[in-house]
Amino acid sequence: MIARTIVDNIKNEFFQSKAIIILGARQVGKSTLLKSIFINESRVIWLDAENPDVSLIFENATATRLKSFFGKNKFVVIDEAQKIENIGSKLKLITDYIPEIQVIATGSSAFELRNKLNEPLTGRKFEHKLFPLSFKEMKNEIGLLEEIRMLPQRLVFGYYPEVVTTQNNPEKILRLLSDSYLYKDILLFNSIRKPEKMQELLKALAWQIGSEVNYHELGKLIGLKSETVEEYIHLLEQSFVIYRLNSYHTNQRSEIKKGKKIYFTDLGIRNAVINDFSAFETRNDKRNLFENFIVNEFIKDNEYQEKFDKFYFWRTNEQQEVDLVIEKNGQLQTIEIKWNAKTKAKLPLSFRNKYPNSDFKVVNSENFWEFYD
Repeated sequence: MIARTIVDNIKNEFFQSKAIIILGARQVGKSTLLKSIFINESRVIWLDAENPDVSLIFENATATRLKSFFGKNKFVVIDEAQKIENIGSKLKLITDYIPEIQVIATGSSAFELRNKLNEPLTGRKFEHKLFPLSFKEMKNEIGLLEEIRMLPQRLVFGYYPEVVTTQNNPEKILRLLSDSYLYKDILLFNSIRKPEKMQELLKALAWQIGSEVNYHELGKLIGLKSETVEEYIHLLEQSFVIYRLNSYHTNQRSEIKKGKKIYFTDLGIRNAVINDFSAFETRNDKRNLFENFIVNEFIKDNEYQEKFDKFYFWRTNEQQEVDLVIEKNGQLQTIEIKWNAKTKAKLPLSFRNKYPNSDFKVVNSENFWEFYD
């Protein structure tokens, strides 16, 4: 079982009169993570909310009834908690009236679960995101040199746990993940009237990783209104398939203010969407894949280390650009991402003039691991 970085964060939050919420895409290892935490703990109730019988447990629930059901157990784990009606109120009931129970809920749809949790659980929850495996987690598992050697494979097949731990046929696993799970939660929303358009949109986004996207142009390409494109992208983001970086600006006239870039949370899923698992060495999208990988790893590390950094890109009307801008406590770190270590890079003069105290680094295929030590 591959050790997950987030384990200690979760353990340190036990029994503080708060529910613990773990969000992440299907099959990223939420259940496996919790089983590793409770491997030596027998006083745990495991509830799968996709089982209709579990919903009945919480129907018309009172603190007395739930306390009787939980018995002498100390922990209650509710998987896919968004499936339970009024789950936020049920979790509030447990945290307020049964403090001897630590409840942990997982969900694969941030949009649906957060809508049900936010108001009832205001101030009563800790929330975490779980991503596919990270470079750092695999480095700790198999060693730095071996994980560096595996980089070309990771850029094609990604970091989903089943893909990483299974030696045979990663393409089949990723196609199954993509076809069976990718749209499962999203397509349950009534607003998705044309699921085939969602798939077309996702494919268009997959071809544009690392590039700015324009909702109007995407809409024209696939036959949707720009407002619908934005809505679909939001749902894909809330289901942990993709995420957006906004453009950094401080109202300087020449800076792009409404730009957005789209990245995929996992590159294996991205390559499944476009049906291209060709060897990394032969690909024309090396730089795009490497850029997506680097941004992913910064975001994973930020989440697991609870740094609360904010991530942007930067561009001017004159096409001067910075790949990644990281903001923390008013300080800026700028990152230029180059697959080829021999490619020269420097911070645009206009950026340095506007933000003279910013730090500048170049991340490439020969030094990237230093940033995730």
